[in-house]
Parts: sequence; structure tokens; C-alpha cells
Amino acid sequence: MTAFHWFLPTSGDGHEIGAATVAAGAARHSRAATIGYLSEVAQAAEQAGFTAALTPVGAGCPDPWIVCAAVAQHTERLKLLVAFRTGFALPTLLAQQAEAFQSVTGGRLALNAVTGGDRAEQRAYGDHLDHGDRYERTAECLDVLRRAWAGEKFDYRGRHYQVENGGLNQPLDPAPPIYFGGASPAAEQVAARHADVYLMWGEPPAAVAERAARMRALAAAQGRTLRLGIRLHVIARPSADEAWGEADRLLAGMSPERVAATQQRFARMESVGQARMAALHGGTAESLVVSPNLWAGVGLVREGAGTALVGSYAEVAQRISEYAALGLDEFILSAWPHREEATRIGTHVLPLVAR
Repeated sequence: MTAFHWFLPTSGDGHEIGAATVAAGAARHSRAATIGYLSEVAQAAEQAGFTAALTPVGAGCPDPWIVCAAVAQHTERLKLLVAFRTGFALPTLLAQQAEAFQSVTGGRLALNAVTGGDRAEQRAYGDHLDHGDRYERTAECLDVLRRAWAGEKFDYRGRHYQVENGGLNQPLDPAPPIYFGGASPAAEQVAARHADVYLMWGEPPAAVAERAARMRALAAAQGRTLRLGIRLHVIARPSADEAWGEADRLLAGMSPERVAATQQRFARMESVGQARMAALHGGTAESLVVSPNLWAGVGLVREGAGTALVGSYAEVAQRISEYAALGLDEFILSAWPHREEATRIGTHVLPLVAR
């Protein structure tokens, strides 16, 4: 069954493309990310039929656990897809946090494990592991986390974690699904062994099909199956001309200085996924349509997912259906401003996909 999720803009929102986290080149947000406003976004997403809402994690973001626990009190069904940095808290503690979150929300937690691809940001947090060691630690973290959820006391001896008689006193039910993304070979191996849902950023369908096939094969080699998901922005309007006009307006709001600052930061990052996003536009606005209705302009100023589906409601629904036909099970969508656009997409696009 295909699931559609939304995004909580915990660093702020507005009518311009803002960064997911506050960093060099970030636009000034016109709407503060108060619990009141984020709750309005979550309520709009819930009413529009979305299953969950993803929160970002990183420098400039408020702590996702605390924010999502607060927002959950203003919704009834919406799940909270809480991002967390592996290695920044002991997995045994994460198991307790998940247990508490499930208790106070009625079992509405999902987790997005983030390894981190910006060396400068990692070091600012006090983490000095290199790329390969970070993914090795992530694998151990997720292994320990699942063992702790099992509700049986266990010992663990890894390179990064050593646990003696650890684990929750009873099984965590429901145990939250683990979402995980990453385009490097190390990331793919971690996903194949430990994730429930493997997430990709929006690339042209041919590239997505190739990655999806590889991930299915890697998971099968581990005796597992994976759900596959994609993270996309959307600019959908009644007509294609209106949608592309909105994309042009967003592009006009990106100053050359902001684009340059953002791209310089990306060039220093170790993230393979971020490099793939940057390669789609090459750091310039000269050729941003990289596939039918797939626009790479978002990635000029925003880290992470850098593409948007742009077109009429029918066109965007068609493109989503094409990705679904490749075997993608989950779609995490977003648009600016997130409150109004959750209603728009839920009202005008998702029903077309369902039909």
C-alpha cells in the first residue's frame, strides 16, 4: 500500500524556499516555527490524508523529539517521523525515548536515522569520526536499538557500543519503523541490513529505478525485504503555466549570493546524496528541468532533497504514479508554505493518484 507523508518545517516556514536547517545561505523565514504553527501544519496534513510528518535534525533545528512530542498533542492520527542522529545518543537511551514517545502518543512514532554527511557540522557537535566509521557506528546503533526494543536483557560487544544486561523490561509494541537514506555504498549496506524503509531524494525515474533495483537485491542478499520511499517537493497548481510561474517566482527569490554560499557549503560535504543533488543543476540556474516535470531549482539553496515536481495537478499526480510504478511505496512531500500546501496537495493531487 502506498503511503504519503508531509514535512514539518521546524526551522521556519514561508512563501520562499527555506533551508531545512539554519545554515549558510538560508532564507529568512516569515513564519516562526512555534509549536502553535507547527501544530497547524500537522493538523492540515492529518486532515488532508497524510500518514506521517517528517521532521529534520541538525544545526539550527530544535530537538525533534521534544517538538514532535508537543505537536502530537494537537493531532489524533498523524504519525511523527522523528529524525535522529546516530551516535549522538546511546541507542539504549534512544530505546527508552521511543518507549516514552509511543506511550504519550498512542503508538504514533516512526524514526528516521541520519548518519550525517557534513564534516564541519559533525565536528561542531563534537563528533570526529570519518565517513566510513560513522556508517559502521550507525549499523551498530540500529542493531542495539532493535535488541533493546525486544524486551529481553542482552549483552553487546561492538566497536562503538558495549552493553551489559541492557534492554527494555518489556517488548516495545508497536516498535517504530526505521527509515534510512544514503547514497554511498556504506549507506546502502546499512539500509539493506537494518532499515524498514529506504529513502531516496528525487532523481529522474531512470536513476531511481536503478537504485531501487540495487537496494532490493542488497536486501534480498540479507534475507530481507525493504519498502522504498522518495523525498520530493511539489509545486502543483490548476494549470501547468501557473505551476511554472510559481517555480519562476521562487527562483527569482534566490539571490546569487545565497546560491553561492549554499553551493560552497555543499562542496565541502561528504554526503554522496548531496553530491548527486548538486550534479543535477551544476550550481547554476541554466538548466533546471532534469526530467519531465522534475525541477532541480530547490537544490540551489536547500540542502537535502533538492528537486520538486512542477506542473498541473494532473501532471504531478501522473509523475507520482510513475514513481510508484517503479516500486516506490512511500512518498514524503512538501511545499511552501507547508500549512496551505498540505491542504492543496491532499485535496487536488492525492485523489488523482488514488484513482
